[in-house]
Amino acid sequence: MKTLKAALVQQSCSEDTSGNLSNSITAIREAARLGAQLVVLQELHAGPYFCQTEDTRCFDLAEPIPGPSSDRLAAVARECGVVIVASLFERRAPGLYHNTAVVLEKDGTIAGKYRKMHIPDDPGFYEKFYFTPGDLGFVPIDTSVGRLGVLVCWDQWYPEAARLMALAGAELLIYPTAIGWDPHDTAEEQERQRDAWITIQRSHAIANGIPVISVNRVGFEAAPDSSGSGIRFWGSSFAAGCQGEILTQAGTEGEQLCMVEIDLTRSENVRRIWPFLRDRRIDSYQDLIKRYCT
Repeated sequence: MKTLKAALVQQSCSEDTSGNLSNSITAIREAARLGAQLVVLQELHAGPYFCQTEDTRCFDLAEPIPGPSSDRLAAVARECGVVIVASLFERRAPGLYHNTAVVLEKDGTIAGKYRKMHIPDDPGFYEKFYFTPGDLGFVPIDTSVGRLGVLVCWDQWYPEAARLMALAGAELLIYPTAIGWDPHDTAEEQERQRDAWITIQRSHAIANGIPVISVNRVGFEAAPDSSGSGIRFWGSSFAAGCQGEILTQAGTEGEQLCMVEIDLTRSENVRRIWPFLRDRRIDSYQDLIKRYCT
């Protein structure tokens, strides 16, 4: 495959899990009608971002993979003949849960899973309470549309994760995401944050010579209790080419389906003129496995 037609589904979420999933499925069907071969959904697209507080009742939202949601999406993948990257709250065992991306092949089979490796713990993003760090490593998932380097949200800030996916042969980096603003931040601070988010992911495309797709949720989600001020998810889902060029980008407001054509042959040509992998000093990187070097 030389050209990949992909769809980015940016949506807002309510407490209605079935309705959220139905909205995702409607978007998948529309993307397939428009010729998409790959459809990427945002992080935890089946419900609101419950990690704003620590509440044991939220564990009831988790489900196994395979399970009801992945089975429903698998049927749509098979119906539409598309590869789907979905993001679910995985119940692996009692008391053991993951933030998991599942890749569904166009025949409805599970091509692979990725469990989020980097887990944040910040005001409004209390993910360490809910998610066990991933244990599947940085391993690309082979599909009919290419070898996908699937990572999740907080992973996108770590060049090590992107590099390891690239070194394992990923042809495309994919980041399902849930990130937004504290409404109390100034407009200037909000723009700095969004710009940093876009810039770091474009840098992964450049440093590794492979395209990037990042899909974020959108809209305001109030905190479940008075302890927080809520999050305004900034959308801005985008795809970048292997030199970091923006190929498509959604707005900061409202649901949107973005279609993009990605030339998968450009990586070879770009890496020939910017041979970063050739010039890596792998004999001198031992300190990277240390927490800090002093």
